[in-house]
Amino acid sequence: MRLGVLGGTFDPIHFGHLLAAETTCESLHLDQVLFAPAALPPHKQQMHVLPVAHRVAMVRLAIADNPSFALSTVDLDRPGPHYTVDMVQLIREQYAIGAEEMFLIIGADSLTQLPTWHEPAQLIQMCRLAVVVRPCYPVDLASLEQSLPGLTGRLELIEMPALGISSSDLQRRVREGHSIRYQTPEAVVRYITEHQLYRQS
Repeated sequence: MRLGVLGGTFDPIHFGHLLAAETTCESLHLDQVLFAPAALPPHKQQMHVLPVAHRVAMVRLAIADNPSFALSTVDLDRPGPHYTVDMVQLIREQYAIGAEEMFLIIGADSLTQLPTWHEPAQLIQMCRLAVVVRPCYPVDLASLEQSLPGLTGRLELIEMPALGISSSDLQRRVREGHSIRYQTPEAVVRYITEHQLYRQS
């Protein structure tokens, strides 16, 4: 089984997340992509993050029509701290797959920060990286290789169309009373409206 894992706060999930997963799934011939909402990422502990129940509900709605997508609550079903390396290990054990069959899907921005993550050298030995990049987006692989030897041999660059959508921008638009239609699935738009999410800063 070839498995992709896309982690994140998904606060809220949007078409950028979905397109990254679909593009990677197609490019690497993956059997399935797991969406793994983060409980409370260490690098976002000082930020307001929507309660897990809402974020999980929105992910479920967003991926419901794609049989290649599934939800994983592995990061939610364990005590913190919630490091990616631990999540990857748990998913590998759950699915009984090797490092060459598991792909952690991250953006180019996350790739540049990878050397600062918890146990990054162990992480890149436990899975391969599927790095989603925008057309003509520069990635300084030589510098990253110096910081984290062996990195370039453990990644695949996946080019996807540029979508200028971010979760923080969607939050802002909702607070300001603007539409977020066509930026996230309609079911997610309805959920946000029904539960009056992101109304307060």
